[in-house]
Amino acid sequence: MLSNHRVAASAASRPSDPALDVRDLHKAFRRRVRRDGRTVRSTVVALDRVSLQVSRGETVAILGQNGSGKSTLIRTLATLLLPDGGRADVFGHDVVSDAAAVRRLVNRVSVEASFFKRMSAIENLRYSARFHGVTGRRARGAIPEILARVGFPPDRGTEPMENLSRGMQQKVALARALLTAPVLLLLDEPTTGLDPRSKREVQAFIRDLREAHDTTTLLCTHDLDEAQVLADRVGILDRGQLPVCEPVAVLCARYGAASLEEAFFTATGQTLADDPDDDREVYA
Repeated sequence: MLSNHRVAASAASRPSDPALDVRDLHKAFRRRVRRDGRTVRSTVVALDRVSLQVSRGETVAILGQNGSGKSTLIRTLATLLLPDGGRADVFGHDVVSDAAAVRRLVNRVSVEASFFKRMSAIENLRYSARFHGVTGRRARGAIPEILARVGFPPDRGTEPMENLSRGMQQKVALARALLTAPVLLLLDEPTTGLDPRSKREVQAFIRDLREAHDTTTLLCTHDLDEAQVLADRVGILDRGQLPVCEPVAVLCARYGAASLEEAFFTATGQTLADDPDDDREVYA
């Protein structure tokens, strides 16, 4: 497996610099809606001046409902969206002005993972390996082992991605992340659609990545248990704002809560089961 950590070490100005440094990040979408027979334009603020620092090797979970801004945050850090204000640096690289370098250092795992749908899982993984500088020989040896590790059936590796279930595609996305040994792993609801056994395997995989490669991880989720099991700190993203990001015990003490779920409710006035409008891309 390729290790990008040598690249990251040379990219940042000082070892003490954060792996991820987000300052006043702002993103809004315009949308058109039909109201009283007329088309009305409105603005939806997805990220409202979010600031966050994540240390090297740290795992931070961001809790939030659908529509809170989680996916927008992940997409912006992955250089898939341009922010409207503020900035974000990945190991010293600005996600806007140095996007190509950032893409080499991050891997995004999303419930809506993007693939070449008519290519097979193995073909997609080989393509990703080439993009990240993994030699063909090394990729050929690693891909079967990694697919087995995330619980992907060996007899389905040559099927087109479009024929696979969302859960199966999610496993390929995780295998892609493991194959390229990312310095920064961006996880957007990584276990959605997976059965309980696969979910446990994925969580173990995330821990293994951190231990083996000192990977820095940003996990966006609405799964309280997952956040508590994996994260050093937990942030609460509510209506595009991130007021706190602290260890679970500190977070509970701040809100006088007996559990993380109670702390979330006290901070937002909502439960994670509530289902407001989500934050998928809004057309201009």
